[in-house]
Amino acid sequence: MTASKRVVLSSDHADIQLRQTIADHIASQGWEVLDIGPTTSESTDYPKHGREAAERVASGDCDLGIIVCGTGQGIMMAANKVKGIRCGVCADTFSARMIRQHNDANMLSIGARVVGKGLALDIVDAFLSAEFEGGRHATRMAMIEPAEG
Repeated sequence: MTASKRVVLSSDHADIQLRQTIADHIASQGWEVLDIGPTTSESTDYPKHGREAAERVASGDCDLGIIVCGTGQGIMMAANKVKGIRCGVCADTFSARMIRQHNDANMLSIGARVVGKGLALDIVDAFLSAEFEGGRHATRMAMIEPAEG
């Protein structure tokens, strides 16, 4: 991992503390972190935050993204609506590693009500340290890209 790798983080209002803990954790490992909020516990809509983070990754502004909501599912669904995004929700380290190695995932979603802080950080580490293996997996990834037109 090089210091030039940039990760965008976002969440809904209920998960600010976990998101900030993740941001501090990966920044201490040399990642450049772009935390796009929210910053208050005022109610907000997770689809907006998932989409905004995904657009940062899809545009190339950030290399990877990490998003958080209660289950991780809703914000992940919103992110995956952005062309070029491959986001998976993970509650274990094996899945986090595999979505990078086999599925070339460029975003990770975590359910703050599903995993605790320690496991969440382990999941993040597994995701960020894994690399796409290519080969037969690249062929399969091409099969799930949306058709042009």
